[in-house]
Order: sequence, then C-alpha cells, then structure tokens
Amino acid sequence: MKFFHILYLFQIFFIFSFFSFAHGADFCVADLKAQETPVGFPCKSPSTLTVDDFTYSGLVTAGNLSNIIKAAVTPAFTPQFPGVNGLGISIARLDLAVGGVIPLHTHPAASELIVVTQGFITAGFISSANTVYIKTLKKGEIMVFPQGLLHFQVNGGGIQAVAFVSFSSPTPGLQILDFALFASDFPSPLVEKTTFLDDAQVKKLKAVLGGTG
Repeated sequence: MKFFHILYLFQIFFIFSFFSFAHGADFCVADLKAQETPVGFPCKSPSTLTVDDFTYSGLVTAGNLSNIIKAAVTPAFTPQFPGVNGLGISIARLDLAVGGVIPLHTHPAASELIVVTQGFITAGFISSANTVYIKTLKKGEIMVFPQGLLHFQVNGGGIQAVAFVSFSSPTPGLQILDFALFASDFPSPLVEKTTFLDDAQVKKLKAVLGGTG
C-alpha cells in the first residue's frame, strides 16, 4: 500500500508540475537586447510585457520596389516581431511591381504559404524529383511551398501585386539561388563548371548582381 501511496503522490506532483510549466511557458517574447543563442533569444520577463509585444504594424506599408528585382519582402520574423519567438510561426509582406520577381530561393527552416491580396502572382516550386508545380494566383488564392524546396514568385498581371506569406518558423532562413551564384565571390570557373554556363554568361550575371571571383 505504501508503494501505491508514493506512486499516487508522484502522479499528483507530476500533474501539478506539468500545469505549472505549461502556464509559465505560454510564450517567450524575445529579448532582443540579449545575445542570441543557437536555440533563439532568451525570453523577456513576463512582468515587463504589454499587449504591444504581441502586435506589429510593420506590414501596413508597401516595401521599396526600386531595385533590380522590382520586388520587396517586409518580414515579421523574430528580429522585427519578438512576439513570434518560439511559436513556430511568422509572416511577411510581399510586394511585386509590374515585371517584379522573387528569384528561385529556399527557406531551409520552414514551409511557406502565400495568400494573394492584390493583383496576380505566378508562383511555383520544384520538387526533389524535379517535378515543377506552377500556377497564377489571383486575389484570395493560396499556395504552399514545402520546406527546403526551390520556389519563386513573379508578378502575373499588369498591376502591382501584394501577398502575405506565412512560415512554419519564426526564423525561416533564406538563400536566393541567383545571389548565391552571382552576387558572391564563388570563383567563376567553378560556377561555370557546376552550372554549365559559359564564361561570358557568368561574367555578365556577376556584373549585374555585384559578384566577384
């Protein structure tokens, strides 16, 4: 009987501890003044939090489209919106001028979902089996891009397009293929050998995107 009594007390203690932990770990608003660790930012003290820690107005304004890709991505990731820290979600605003493009890129740490709110966006991704999935989306339509796969968005109509993209991580990561190849110091002979492009093409693209090597 003594054994079962101890077991009962242990179960009560475990349940109490679980709910105490759950109550104390509802959220972890990032303390951006502290040093980031491999597992993210430490939490701000709950006693210092207000409702403003859980709201963000940075996506109200369109991004600057006067750039080479005629596009802008305005993120609400942990560094911009500390309230998403540790929650496994984030969001960004995408603006595409006529002729605008988000080149082929990947998010190593997150899947992505896009919802178009204005205009038309032609979007697609390439699976690991090299199958290509492409569709032109109109207002209200959505598309998902699985984690780690190359994908893109292009203005698909004659007017400026706007979309909001959500991610399954507060820090999804980003690598743009064109910039990795032609805006870096990746040696041109190796770029040519690994991409099958000729020397003139590689030099032209590096000149446009600012790469060296």
